[in-house]
Amino acid sequence: MLNDFNLLVTTSRGNEEDLCSEIWYLLREIGDETVQVEKTGVAGLIAAKTALNPVETIEKLRDILEKRPSEFRYTFRVTPIQRVVRTDLGEIERTATRLASKIREDETFRVTVKKRFTELSSQEIVEAAAANVERQVDLESPDKVILVEVTGRMTGMSVIEPGDVMSVMKERFS
Repeated sequence: MLNDFNLLVTTSRGNEEDLCSEIWYLLREIGDETVQVEKTGVAGLIAAKTALNPVETIEKLRDILEKRPSEFRYTFRVTPIQRVVRTDLGEIERTATRLASKIREDETFRVTVKKRFTELSSQEIVEAAAANVERQVDLESPDKVILVEVTGRMTGMSVIEPGDVMSVMKERFS
């Protein structure tokens, strides 16, 4: 699996190979000639490395979805990743602290954890990620989300706005 991915993409179990081809094609279409795509070992999840900004990539993919929704046959959700670290509570805490500098003092946040192939509990991960973030918590409608995506021994992390994750089915039919 890629150790420096900056996108995580989901599909239905068994469609990972087709999803790799689809994402490779779509990312090249929006201008990345160096895209790398690999299966993660987690059913229904692939990792991609784009030379483009991952949050801006989501916006460009949304443009394609709006104009040509049939090009998204296997893609369910695309999540931008800003840092990849070893799956270790200390690493998660340090990285969340650095990333949280993007959260202004007047903004609220929440921690969202998606975990696969780890013995760590969601509660442990949330506590580590939020340990040094001195901002107001809002679980219902935060300004920012500290996203922690555990994929076994590697964890992708981001501080994003709630709408920065692209959900193809929701957006296609909204």
